[in-house]
Amino acid sequence: MIAGVILMEWLEFAVRWIHVITAIAWIGSSFYFIALDLGLRPSNDRRAGITGEEWQVHGGGFYHIQKYSVAPNRLPEDLIWFKWESYSTWLSGFTMLVLVYYLGGELYLVDPDVLDIPLWQAVLISLGSLALGWIAYDLICKSRFGEDNTRLMVLLFLILVAMAWGYSQVFSGRAALLHLGALTASIMTGNVFFTIMPNQRIVVADLRAGRVPDAKYGRIAKQRSTHNNYLTLPVIFLMLSNHYPLAFASQMNWLIAALIFLMGVTIRHFFNTMHARKGRPWWTWGLTAALFGLIVWLSASPLFHDRPEDGDTALGPAAARYAEAEGFDEVADLVIGKCSMCHAAEVYWDGIAAAPKGVLLDSPAEVARHARAIYLQAGFTDAMPPANVSFVEPEERALIRAWFEGADG
Repeated sequence: MIAGVILMEWLEFAVRWIHVITAIAWIGSSFYFIALDLGLRPSNDRRAGITGEEWQVHGGGFYHIQKYSVAPNRLPEDLIWFKWESYSTWLSGFTMLVLVYYLGGELYLVDPDVLDIPLWQAVLISLGSLALGWIAYDLICKSRFGEDNTRLMVLLFLILVAMAWGYSQVFSGRAALLHLGALTASIMTGNVFFTIMPNQRIVVADLRAGRVPDAKYGRIAKQRSTHNNYLTLPVIFLMLSNHYPLAFASQMNWLIAALIFLMGVTIRHFFNTMHARKGRPWWTWGLTAALFGLIVWLSASPLFHDRPEDGDTALGPAAARYAEAEGFDEVADLVIGKCSMCHAAEVYWDGIAAAPKGVLLDSPAEVARHARAIYLQAGFTDAMPPANVSFVEPEERALIRAWFEGADG
């Protein structure tokens, strides 16, 4: 059983590593092609169909890039497709969702103080929201309403705000923001898998059959690619947010998420305008700073932080097993005494504004809920407390190990 805990921890690490690597590849190629497309200059090449070109230098070499308004007259033998960066990012991210939030749902997904539902119901809500979110988005884009991209983007923003609020009413704060990021990432990958790639395949098939491709497929793909461009930065924030309780452990976490989407727009607007050689709208950075200042205020305001008085009474089956295990009372006293100065609803350690990762260890129930993390961080390893600032002795770490390993048999 203990070996399984260690293997699971390394599995999560490995999948997270893969997720970061593939996300870097996807985001990097996405940003590059957006900048390339916006920066193309009129071409001097008189061949039909070339709409723009650009000379670039990198790594000691020169590159001459040309873009066709629809497609070349003849399909080249070697054609590079950009798709697996997106697919791999989504697949590894979904695997992380399963490992951390579905298998660890009692701790990370369901919060009885938010909505007391069985874990299986929470998982179904999670899966259903991702699928239905993509379907609704796709139908709106394909409707007549979606023909005006500005109008469409405003509606999509309002829908994302509503989803942020909805998630905050169902899941824990950490899971709410993570799911909003997962929904947004699913829309982005759905754009690649269900729209951009199929449209490109239609164009390729027309070329191979000697037909002139319809320009509408390129326009549709570009619209979805533009959406992905503006959604990228908020997704990164939402995926990182689970490490920062000031972002997720507030009643206003849904509003914080909404403001992050606006920050994504202001930041990308600056770079997109610059890459299009239309100037540098520096005002966007002032607006971005103002939005971030509002986020900081929302995260720190005591008006939006409360903890139900009876919020630590209900224990799930896994936590109850640890609470009933031999040695729990001693471990609970130890952890509360040496960890709660940082891991509490009201932090007493100078320089720390909120409990790291939102982990509270100021009651026996919370110790039971976080048994696995306590074992890995302070029993099996000496990662916590940092620099052993509260002087946890070797025999006390042995006590934690004996308690946890005894409960897991």
